[in-house]
Amino acid sequence: MRRTVLSAALVAAAAAMAATAAPAQAPDTVRVRGTIENVAGQTLTVKARDGADLKIKLADNAQIRTVVGKTVADVRQGLFVGITAMPQPDGTQKAVEIHIFPEAARGTGEGHRPWDLMPNSTMTNANVDSEVAVSDGKKLVLKYKDGEKTFIVPDNVKVVMFAPGSAADVKPGAKIFIVAAKKLPDGTLEAPGATVGSGGVDPPM
Repeated sequence: MRRTVLSAALVAAAAAMAATAAPAQAPDTVRVRGTIENVAGQTLTVKARDGADLKIKLADNAQIRTVVGKTVADVRQGLFVGITAMPQPDGTQKAVEIHIFPEAARGTGEGHRPWDLMPNSTMTNANVDSEVAVSDGKKLVLKYKDGEKTFIVPDNVKVVMFAPGSAADVKPGAKIFIVAAKKLPDGTLEAPGATVGSGGVDPPM
């Protein structure tokens, strides 16, 4: 498998952009969440989370990303983050997972939108304007160009940060996330890049 050599900042920025920039999928693309079962050159066999068997061809210059485990304590005022959450009756959002953007990717996909991690979930990419400790975690206010949202963040929320990956990370058993794989006429999917789990940390998006 061809290994793409990029600077850490560029790969991290590309990872963040690929992960959460698009508010909606194009009609000819699909989002992939699953487990790699086999690797044959640039072609992956993936068991999707719904049980479907997928054939995915990585582009020759595919950018491979991985994630590094962080904690709620690492989510601080002034960082640019993405939060998957569930809307609450009182108008707040309850965080399900958080990914921290490298500074080079600040502003990527800024805004609030529906997300498909689970029914009715949302994705918000924004700056952490303020943080307040609460009994079981934090309350964060995220501000973006069109508004702001308040998030309740339990202590046990999964938090990750993107990191550069390599071909060695693409292996059977690894979890994989692809934001927009293109459907090809023969039924396979083509991906410009992927985020894979490594070191026991899986992509939560």
